[in-house]
Amino acid sequence: MNIETKLFGTISVDENKLITFPQGIIGFPELKDFLLIHDGEGNGSIKWMQSIQEPAFAMPVVDPLSIIPDYNPDIEDELLKPLGNITQENMLVLVTITVPKEIEKMSVNLKGPIIINSESLKAGQLIIDDDKYQVKFPIYEILKAAKEKAGE
Repeated sequence: MNIETKLFGTISVDENKLITFPQGIIGFPELKDFLLIHDGEGNGSIKWMQSIQEPAFAMPVVDPLSIIPDYNPDIEDELLKPLGNITQENMLVLVTITVPKEIEKMSVNLKGPIIINSESLKAGQLIIDDDKYQVKFPIYEILKAAKEKAGE
């Protein structure tokens, strides 16, 4: 099927690749179906969670390990049950990126990771109850350094 999006124009969607958030996402419980779009530009680490229900809604996301290599929050097994049988092999963890007008204040939400079961394609956004992780962890300098290193 084809969908219209604000950022990417018309895109063709393989319905077998739709990611379903049974409870929706934080702040948008009515948005349940998403497509993970890989950004063809940059270092490829930033992806987009594009809503199928709302063409104007696309969230930039990134693998938290590319920001903090030892990111490993404790997540209760009970919270993962709605996603099916989650294992280390089929679990994809992403965090949302906030990009304000002042790009130097770009941050990721380490307290609200998105967990995706890559086999069932069910997902959930969880709240981590650990003061070790921040809601607005600054990443501009980290991304800038990674880009410079990749350009060497």
